[in-house]
Amino acid sequence: MPKFDQPDWTNPGSRKEPRSIFPWVIAGVVVALIIISLLLVSRQPPPPTPPSSGGAALAPAASYAANLAISNLHMSEASTISGAKQTYIDGNITNSGAATLTGITVQVAFHDFTGKIGQKSTMPLVLIRTHEPSIDIQPVSANPIGPGQTREFRLIFDHVTGEWNQQYPEIRVIAVQTK
Repeated sequence: MPKFDQPDWTNPGSRKEPRSIFPWVIAGVVVALIIISLLLVSRQPPPPTPPSSGGAALAPAASYAANLAISNLHMSEASTISGAKQTYIDGNITNSGAATLTGITVQVAFHDFTGKIGQKSTMPLVLIRTHEPSIDIQPVSANPIGPGQTREFRLIFDHVTGEWNQQYPEIRVIAVQTK
């Protein structure tokens, strides 16, 4: 009868086949990806910015802000693939000053039903580059706004407080970079 090379479980010195760790590495990577996916899907939207953070009021307007006119505001909402909701504010900004603008920072205040600031966000103003096939945005530095020029802009919010009074928020230019 032929004798097969089988390990002897009673003798620790018997010959054993080396085990590959490759399946364990693959299994670990798969488990890590599943955990990361679950964390991303189940993450909660950020809590609303309390009115007290950075003060209850908006920052003072930049000195050049008097030369900038914001007009033609309209708002929209869209849902992402993960089910989150984004809020957009689109509009026009006109530079009636003498400088060429390479950056604009705005502060946006969503008021509550009592008129107090329920959420305050500070962000760079981004310009709409194209509308088709979808809206594409770019920083002001990619297409500076010269004197007398008007450009379309978009502000994007991943979260808006539930206390918002559904009126257009207050938008204030608090910093301007020029050439």
